Amino acid sequence: MRRFGAWPAWAFMALFFAIPLAALLPEAFGDGGSAFGRLFGNPLFLGALRNTLALGLAAGAVSALIGTCIAIELARQSPSRRQWMMTLLGLPLAFSGLVIAYGFILAFGRAGFVTHLLAGLGGDPAVIGSWIYSVSGLGVAYAYYLIPRVALSLYPVFANLDLRPLQAARTLGASRARAFWDTVLPEVLPSVLSNACMVAAIAMGTYGTALALVGTQLNILPLMLLAQVSDGGSDFAVAAALSLVLMVVCVVVMGVGDVFTQKRERGAAGAGH
Repeated sequence: MRRFGAWPAWAFMALFFAIPLAALLPEAFGDGGSAFGRLFGNPLFLGALRNTLALGLAAGAVSALIGTCIAIELARQSPSRRQWMMTLLGLPLAFSGLVIAYGFILAFGRAGFVTHLLAGLGGDPAVIGSWIYSVSGLGVAYAYYLIPRVALSLYPVFANLDLRPLQAARTLGASRARAFWDTVLPEVLPSVLSNACMVAAIAMGTYGTALALVGTQLNILPLMLLAQVSDGGSDFAVAAALSLVLMVVCVVVMGVGDVFTQKRERGAAGAGH
């Protein structure tokens, strides 16, 4: 296992990351990198980059906030109740983005049953039914399957949280808020921020849910890339350059999360010594 245990992981990375990346680089940097010039000169590019960052960071922040609250609640439950709650949380992770988008359309679309219920209470079905096809509706659809990721990832953090420093701070006269700020928050915040960055990167690279809900009406990098590689696209060098840009954006966001995680690990190692 010491000698060959890591080979499956290396083979997976080579097959699904290194080889596709090696195929993209010559296409993107051919002709002196002129594809990047055409990409950056596209009047839609900066707007797509801004919308992608805004959508991903907003969905990541909301998912991290709600997922953290759910993880805290999971840690407080009895083992039997926690088991079925975790089972329910795992259900959204089993569906593809297209299935999730279709479910939201059936529930909140112009002919959705929730829209009809609200229309019966006096709401305007045209206004209610169009909400799900907007940027905010797309963010809610993203959060539907990002919140369980955060909750299930953070549950062990809160389940194994040592509350003795909190109790000691309270014994020494600290207020509840000050004790939480000085003892609990530094322990859990890096994990929360790391998970927020992870799900934000996932949201930035997702296109199936966005394509099903808003089609090409929303200008974001994944849909812009899809337009470049679809039947109507012809500039594959620009598509390769856009793929690299999107990859860099996601890697940078996840790298920020790794920085928080490494700081926490260094702090724990220093405390151990």
